Amino acid sequence: MSQQASPRGTFLKVADSVKALIQRDPEMTELPSLAEVMREHGVSRGVAIRAYGVLRQEGLAEPAPGERWRVIRSGSQVDRRPLYERIADVIVADGLQAGEAFPSASSLAERFGVSRPTVTKALEKLEAAGVLAGGGQGKVRTVRAVPTREERS
Repeated sequence: MSQQASPRGTFLKVADSVKALIQRDPEMTELPSLAEVMREHGVSRGVAIRAYGVLRQEGLAEPAPGERWRVIRSGSQVDRRPLYERIADVIVADGLQAGEAFPSASSLAERFGVSRPTVTKALEKLEAAGVLAGGGQGKVRTVRAVPTREERS
């Protein structure tokens, strides 16, 4: 954006630019970060957030707690459950039993594409629910109880 451009409607121009990115790349699953949009278009954080709000209203994107905004594509299935529920499913998916070591926060962060602090918060919820035991810096978390189907849904 040039310095001479009118600020009115700038967020719509940014939204149109991001829409074009989504249309050009059918494999895109996450939107660029707000910082990337701010840098590329020379706009404030508020303008970038308003642009993403337009994409949300049009059904093209949605915010994902603890993650970047994700692209919504027709016909694609996205697990929209809270992260702690998806992490609890790891116990069944990996065939873990009570007393076995649970994957580290770092490996879970990589597996789910989120930050480690976000995973840590989800793990704390599972510890409070009695599904996991242990944890903390340098300690291995273990499975305390295998969640039943009703607890996972």
